[in-house]
Amino acid sequence: MIYLIGLLIITGLLLLYISSRQRQSSGLPAGKIIYSDHKQWASVETALYDPTFNVTGKPDYIIESSDGPIPVEVKSGRVRNVPYDSHIYQLAAYCLLIDQVFNTRPTHGILHYSNKDMAVDYTPELESKTIHLIREIHSLSRKRSVDRSHESINRCQKCGYYSICDQSLG
Repeated sequence: MIYLIGLLIITGLLLLYISSRQRQSSGLPAGKIIYSDHKQWASVETALYDPTFNVTGKPDYIIESSDGPIPVEVKSGRVRNVPYDSHIYQLAAYCLLIDQVFNTRPTHGILHYSNKDMAVDYTPELESKTIHLIREIHSLSRKRSVDRSHESINRCQKCGYYSICDQSLG
């Protein structure tokens, strides 16, 4: 009987250790997962929507931590020293959505790359720049056509509009 209890305790500790390692490798901070766009962790949630800025988004995760809600965006690639601007603004848009939908302003968000995690502070300045960018995107979308903004053939070929684009590089 005592061996069975000991075996159960060891098994429980082993499972806790494995769970902790999986969470660390996912880039998730400590806290309860309250939103997930990944089937492997929980059922996929509906998109967040803010009618004020007409923005919709689905962060990979939202963690309820002691600091409040934290959006986590998982990127499959590697990063050097600084995250890409597009990733920062995507994360900032999720912070904006969380503030509007949950009525709680995130202090920061996390970008999880395959080689490192990077926290991005959600400052009033970043919020202002994000709102400005959202408004610019909305004004561009009202135009009949938008010119290609890059010279990258790889980016071009992965675009959802590649097959119908009259400015494709391929």
